[in-house]
Amino acid sequence: MLGETSLSPMTPVLQVALDIIQGDRAIQIAKEAIAGGADWIEAGTPLIKSEGMEIIRTLKRECPGKTIVADLKTMDVGALEADMAARSGADVVVIMGVSHDSTILEAVQAASKYGSKVMVDLMATADPVRRCAEVAELGASYACIHVAVDEQMIGGRHDDLKAIIGEMPLAIAVAGGITAENAPDFVAAGAEIIIVGGAISKSADVTAATKSIKDAIIAGVPQDMHGFKRYSDDKLMEAFSKVSTPNIADAQHRQGAMKGILPRNSKKVKMIGRALTVQTSNGDWAKSVEAVDVAKAGDVIVIDVGSGQTAVWGELASWSAKLKGISGVVVDGAVRDIEEIDEMGFPCFSKYVSPDAGEPKGFGGIGTPIVCGGARVHTGDWIIGDSNGVVVVPANRAAEIANRALDVLERENRIREEIKRGSTLSKVLELEKWEKV
Repeated sequence: MLGETSLSPMTPVLQVALDIIQGDRAIQIAKEAIAGGADWIEAGTPLIKSEGMEIIRTLKRECPGKTIVADLKTMDVGALEADMAARSGADVVVIMGVSHDSTILEAVQAASKYGSKVMVDLMATADPVRRCAEVAELGASYACIHVAVDEQMIGGRHDDLKAIIGEMPLAIAVAGGITAENAPDFVAAGAEIIIVGGAISKSADVTAATKSIKDAIIAGVPQDMHGFKRYSDDKLMEAFSKVSTPNIADAQHRQGAMKGILPRNSKKVKMIGRALTVQTSNGDWAKSVEAVDVAKAGDVIVIDVGSGQTAVWGELASWSAKLKGISGVVVDGAVRDIEEIDEMGFPCFSKYVSPDAGEPKGFGGIGTPIVCGGARVHTGDWIIGDSNGVVVVPANRAAEIANRALDVLERENRIREEIKRGSTLSKVLELEKWEKV
């Protein structure tokens, strides 16, 4: 069990991970977290890579009496990196468990010269219990069971790891997706260090978020944080309902946004569903209308007209779709009867509006891969539309992209708060420093 020294406060302790790249922001978040009850402050790997060892020195100076953790994720030259961090003021240095035994041993010996300890991150280790026992023999003081951020985005969870905490010979930290809702579970399982990153650092009110998690840890009672959840495939409708199309486009590295496709509803609209694709030609509305009979409730009909300017969708097709429970229509071409479609509240997005329609000739097909607004769409992909436009999310990455979009939204919430306090976007993000050279 953890003792009562500055390195080992009474258990359980709350460690706040600062996984951002701006030093000034990190210091402010650290101070707000300490006000909420944080015990240990971690310079996350991105922060150290951005700011170097100077951020360790600054945290040590600005957070007096707090244990400072340097999450180096060292894989080699353990002595050199542990020495740098310990001399800069780190009380705990993080080494990867998949590194060679000699790397861990060298780090332990180098850190000990300055009274610092080593935490071994067990991320990606094949047998965490066995590796924990091995690193304990090498002199490590702590081991961390860690579900990585990228793993969380594709559904990685701690659930299978809770049972093994009690089998480990070291004081155990847990990290990755920890919130006020699940932190008490890990304490009950035997974890002594609860590491929280985004649920604190991305909060508009860091102090309140920290206090909520600290209270949950101490009382052993989960608290609802109203956010910072991650979703699996069966909850994607809920996940996509929480984010905007810009959030999703950012999460996909600017991919999937349909160019030139605009909302045709006068009021705020949100459209979410699985794509049923249609390929047709300018003015040929047969397959567009027939797709209503093929589509299931909740689907979005996506029509590739090759940017034709003669309408292939209108009021009567919209009524047919609405009454069947279809979520909306997207047309890379023209629609008509906009006022009537708007009145019925049916989500409609198109490249053009035109009063004339062609003839139902029946060329094309339903369910084939298409291109809509420059974006490739397959039947079954997720289609999300709002006042900003439409994005497509590939079906095989939908859960990951939904979770990454939520991460984008959460980060923006914190940035918005900092701007409201008197900063500007360029200052918060240090754009001048990070301009491409």
